[in-house]
Amino acid sequence: MERVLKADGDNVDALIAVHAANLAPNGRTHLVIARELKEAGRTGQALEWAERGLRETIAEWGPDGDLVNFVCERYEQASRLADVVGVRQDLLRARPSLAAYQHLRTAARAAGTWESAERTGALEALEAVAQPEKGHWYNGSVLVDALMDDDDLQAAWQAASGGYADEGQWLALADRIRDRRPADALNVYLRQIEPLRRQTGDGTYERLAELLLSARACHRLLGSEAEFASYLAALRSDQKRKRKLMAILDQHGL
Repeated sequence: MERVLKADGDNVDALIAVHAANLAPNGRTHLVIARELKEAGRTGQALEWAERGLRETIAEWGPDGDLVNFVCERYEQASRLADVVGVRQDLLRARPSLAAYQHLRTAARAAGTWESAERTGALEALEAVAQPEKGHWYNGSVLVDALMDDDDLQAAWQAASGGYADEGQWLALADRIRDRRPADALNVYLRQIEPLRRQTGDGTYERLAELLLSARACHRLLGSEAEFASYLAALRSDQKRKRKLMAILDQHGL
């Protein structure tokens, strides 16, 4: 039906009626309608349909990212910067992610409200959905990611220590703070080394070597190279039967 109506020419209203009869729960169909109206020069109605899509989105399905961008672009063109912030706030609360946080930060900076109010609210929203006792471990990492993206490493470390980080984030954070907090970074590297002792495979051995190099860098910053030498000697003695591991360690000067 859509192809027939488009081929027939100026049938925008009929085309909209076809789409409106079966609206997607994530607002994607609202966006299709909005784009048709925009192409027809009916920009006011296009925005109305897009805004309706945001309102009618079923929580677990959306809103569609392109729909959000469509609305925000229209608001920006009309200098409605506070409305852009509002949309981005809603999306962050509905679907917490680093990308949603970054979009809100960009919008709030353009509106001049990021440092004064919006950042605090955004971080509180991420923390609220990342409480360990609520079991939302899939969102817990967003808080740490957001703080690291802001280069607020002290707050990121505190959040990680509160149980909001997975091992990958701990490692990323350790790499970022190593020069200023080598002892803390070293603890992370050593913790990640331990389970690798019981594993095999070339990937594991390369990973182990990378972590040992990072640990050595920390010891150098701490002036405790002798301690690292003893640790490495003990590890090599314990793992000596893994010939491939020994060869990889040799390749890395370990």
